[in-house]
Amino acid sequence: MTDTAPDIAQDIAIVSLAQPLETISDELGRSFAEYGFAVVRDHGIPQELIDRAEALSKEFFALPEDVKRAYKIKGGGGARGYTPFGTEKAKDASVHDLKEFWHVGRGLPADHPLAEFMGPNVWPAEVGGFEDTFSELYAAFEEAGGRALEAIALHLELPQDFFAATVEDGNSVMRLLHYPPLGPDAPEGAIRAAAHGDINTITLLLGAEEAGLELLTKAGEWKAIDVPEGALVINVGDMLERLTNGRLRSTTHRVVNPRGPAAQRSRYSMPFFLHFRPDYLIEPLASCIDGSSDSGPAEPISAHDFLMQRLREINLA
Repeated sequence: MTDTAPDIAQDIAIVSLAQPLETISDELGRSFAEYGFAVVRDHGIPQELIDRAEALSKEFFALPEDVKRAYKIKGGGGARGYTPFGTEKAKDASVHDLKEFWHVGRGLPADHPLAEFMGPNVWPAEVGGFEDTFSELYAAFEEAGGRALEAIALHLELPQDFFAATVEDGNSVMRLLHYPPLGPDAPEGAIRAAAHGDINTITLLLGAEEAGLELLTKAGEWKAIDVPEGALVINVGDMLERLTNGRLRSTTHRVVNPRGPAAQRSRYSMPFFLHFRPDYLIEPLASCIDGSSDSGPAEPISAHDFLMQRLREINLA
């Protein structure tokens, strides 16, 4: 039994991560296979930490533009520090998204074998407590993500700790997102986040309670995601879809522009893009290959090469 409400039993799963994982793994798996998304309560990230992080995120984005741009790292592909409004475009999109963001990544010692793949973090001196708070939140996201991956492993009939080694010292990135109020000068057709799929293994999203997040169903219809206060939205990324040979779906999703008074308010959220370690070879699991596809399983590729390929497609590398 899961705690998914009966009236939405075949909709996007809403489960408690505090339950024994074997009681929720198949419900999560069903939701990821059908929608690529699930909603998780009792995820273990303290509300006090979330509130503190949201306040500091708002404080940073309220800084003058020239101060924020001082933290843009030239040639860094947006992997650390600040990425200004109007930079990122979804794959195949003709106009940029209506957002700005800040990235916090994993910090590794210079002599670590994977240090070449991960640059050092930068921290805004103008916002007190920023480094401590977001280092703490990064670790909390990672713990929640690890538990979600354990549930996914059980659903795939793998050892519960299967993913632990695949994501150890992985190139995971936490993004602080700001969608400013909509102005009259927005490019024709631009929305807050155009239709896209996530590159990584799984994404954990805080701050999705406000309407706007939508996924594209198998039937080709946009479906709004209703999120209870304080819950995490988790979705499958392209890397996990590739590993499972499409059994778990990396679903196209977007953040649409609000109407009415909400259009004049900023929107803030904090996604955590959980990645495999850069040297992990993404090769479809034998248990997920059934011979039904004419094209066969995808060729093996390292997580780093896959990431760079996709970053070039969205104007970040």
